[in-house]
Amino acid sequence: MQELINKANAEAVDRIQKAQPKVVGIGVALNDIPGMTKKTILHAGPPITWDRMSGPLRGAIIGGLIYEGLAADEAEAIKLATSGEITFDSCHHHNAVGPMAGVVTASMPVWIVENETFGNRTYCTLNEGLGKVLRFGAFGEEVTTRLKWMASILGPVLKEALALHGPIDLKTMIAQVIQMGDEGHNRNKAGTSLLIREIAPYIVMTSYSNEDKIDVLKFLNSNDHFFLNLTMPAAKSALDPAANIPYSTIVYGMARNGTDFGIRVSALGDRWFTGPAEIIDGLFFPGYTKEDGNPDIGDSVITETSGIGGFAMAAAPAIVQFVGGTPADAVNYSTMMYEITEAENIAYKIPVLNFRGTPTGIDIRKVVETQILPIINTGIAHKNAGVGQVGAGLVRPPMKCFEDALEAFVIKMEQEGIL
Repeated sequence: MQELINKANAEAVDRIQKAQPKVVGIGVALNDIPGMTKKTILHAGPPITWDRMSGPLRGAIIGGLIYEGLAADEAEAIKLATSGEITFDSCHHHNAVGPMAGVVTASMPVWIVENETFGNRTYCTLNEGLGKVLRFGAFGEEVTTRLKWMASILGPVLKEALALHGPIDLKTMIAQVIQMGDEGHNRNKAGTSLLIREIAPYIVMTSYSNEDKIDVLKFLNSNDHFFLNLTMPAAKSALDPAANIPYSTIVYGMARNGTDFGIRVSALGDRWFTGPAEIIDGLFFPGYTKEDGNPDIGDSVITETSGIGGFAMAAAPAIVQFVGGTPADAVNYSTMMYEITEAENIAYKIPVLNFRGTPTGIDIRKVVETQILPIINTGIAHKNAGVGQVGAGLVRPPMKCFEDALEAFVIKMEQEGIL
């Protein structure tokens, strides 16, 4: 039995390590994301119904319906959201990921990332920046105006620039940024800088007006988190081929919707194992406290699932200024994650750990045995709809997810006569 599991886990990790994620284009959600319709709204985390949604997720859905022109105001949006006309579903069910509330609506521009090794594609919206933005549950004229500009100018300019440039190798770029002080989740200064350096000449070469090109370059330069929406689909594209390997106890998905935290395990297919999303321990913007924060939310934990993000904090000591703690804590967090993972990443190396590969391949057996939970660094959304981000910090999943998954794995093995 142990030999079967070890062999399966080695296969899962090998698939993750062999991934070659590349940006191949920018599309539109309705046209490119599988199963998308004009009245479908995708969200972060496991599936959830309106009655159980948290404030920021509801706020983002309200904003998304107004942006799409399906509702004129908040009251109309709520009426429509509760009418049964709108289909809500997890981004993960459509090969997509979304930061924080993770809301994706039909007309939004999306990155298209392809894992060249296995041919699978993943999708993610473009990053709006910080402050009052849809992904943190804010809505209103400012949010809608920005989203429409992103759909009409930012997306098309980047699409044309990317067509002129050709595919961008994200694996190589992420490997670089880990050695430049990013960890790939909450610190994206190096990644955004490298992306601008790569794409800027081709933006200049596009057929758009000088004013539009300047606006796009200014927007990219003002948004240190722009690269996050590329690390996320890159991570998902690497992890998805590790799904559905018989006997493998490797986690290939973790996600949160602001109410539930869910994980998916290779041998157990598409099934979600959930527990209550935890309150984040972090640093809050002036005027806000822990009582204002919503429980953990967002698909960006896919970065930790793949071995970067919180797992690579030792490479990004400056991150502690944003999420709390000390540089020594960052090293300790990364070191601890080796105890619950199967391997060290062959591409993503941590300089301060003597270029040791980041911890890769979370094993539910090790999590339950050691009682060490994955560490996640994340933004904090206000618990009420329409407010936005109020801080950032550290959080861990509920142990229930891993215990339930391991119990289901054992039952499956018994049913198959392996145990």
